[in-house]
Amino acid sequence: MDDCFQPAPLSDPLGEVLHMLRLTGTLYCRATMTAPWGLDMPRLIDSMIFVIVTAGQCVAEIDGKPVTLPAGTMILLPHGDSFRLLSDAGAASRPLFELPVEKISERYEIMTHGGGGELTRAMAGVVQFDSVAGKRLINVLPSMIRIGGWDEPLGEWVQSTLGLIAREASALKPGGEIVMTRLADILVVQAIRSWLDTAPEADQGWLAALRDPQLGRALVAIHRHPQSDWTLERLARQAGMSRSAFSARFSEGLDQSAMSYLAQWRLHLARARLMDSNDPLAQVARQSGYRSEAAFSRAFRQQFGMPPGAMRRSTPPQALQSAL
Repeated sequence: MDDCFQPAPLSDPLGEVLHMLRLTGTLYCRATMTAPWGLDMPRLIDSMIFVIVTAGQCVAEIDGKPVTLPAGTMILLPHGDSFRLLSDAGAASRPLFELPVEKISERYEIMTHGGGGELTRAMAGVVQFDSVAGKRLINVLPSMIRIGGWDEPLGEWVQSTLGLIAREASALKPGGEIVMTRLADILVVQAIRSWLDTAPEADQGWLAALRDPQLGRALVAIHRHPQSDWTLERLARQAGMSRSAFSARFSEGLDQSAMSYLAQWRLHLARARLMDSNDPLAQVARQSGYRSEAAFSRAFRQQFGMPPGAMRRSTPPQALQSAL
């Protein structure tokens, strides 16, 4: 690292993490359902699931607990956990993948289901993020995030965004899939922001460190320049603190040392590069801040239990189309 690096501006470290979220897979399903009906939503590994009720109401049964969803309510399951979506508590349900759908495009499906009674309409989406920052953030999120209805401040933009997604999917114009993924980014990020603004848990650990005026600068520097030749002294300088004070506050706030955090961040970035590219190991090692391929390979094996070459992507993630 060059000594001329200036301390990272601390405009919004948490906002930078949200900006790092990159959508890598999306699928939308617009559902029209008439009571009685019930859907068993499968667990989707490394995915986030959201449901927005656009008309009527329904019940989401999550971890055995019913949650009523009136029109305009959005729920986000950051960890892709399985759940049931029902016309009312106690309704019989069927596995989602057993139900017929009309495939509009590779990313958009329409489903009609139910017994002919009270009407409910909903939009469901599956999204994936591959950035290290995104996965770190997702790991600290709760099993479910719920944001309110059309009559609440968030309702108008949620409704407008949902309408744009539906129009883009139906029109199938050039670039429509890109537009849909960006709109999904907005929906999911806003749901996460609403949780960050209100949840007491958001003021703890890594999230609290990002908001810390001094620790946040060091974290931003690591996130922006992970390949740089960081030392504890240089990270402390970024934070505007003495070496000992920075080390103590970092360890207390994040429950690990600054150099351990740096090493883990680099290795997870390297893992993502290995899975997403055919770059030579030596190049991945340099991009990850390691001066030799041998040192990189040792650290990688210690972190992930396998050599970096074994981490290369051999098959794509499970097709989302099998679930929605």
